[in-house]
Amino acid sequence: MNNESPWYLKKSPLGNAYQHFSNVAKQNTVLNMKTKELLRLAIASDFRCNHCTEHHIKDALAAGATKEEISEALLLASLQAAGTQLNWSKELFEKYLGD
Repeated sequence: MNNESPWYLKKSPLGNAYQHFSNVAKQNTVLNMKTKELLRLAIASDFRCNHCTEHHIKDALAAGATKEEISEALLLASLQAAGTQLNWSKELFEKYLGD
């Protein structure tokens, strides 16, 4: 993997703070790494980032997540995304599609 800093870290004075945040997030804090990777995977999948999703599947497996745990995290994320999609403009949907 390329260890060079991405362009967006170099183009802003916030880049160092972002990199520090990223580095701390990769440590065991209140949440262990397996939990963090399952969360990050679920979010990456819902945000439809193929690169991020693949990265976090690998990291979740490396952190000890089972394929079953990964599958459940992805299903829960998709369930939440579907509910959010159906409720994001509930009043509009009901206005035109309700009784």
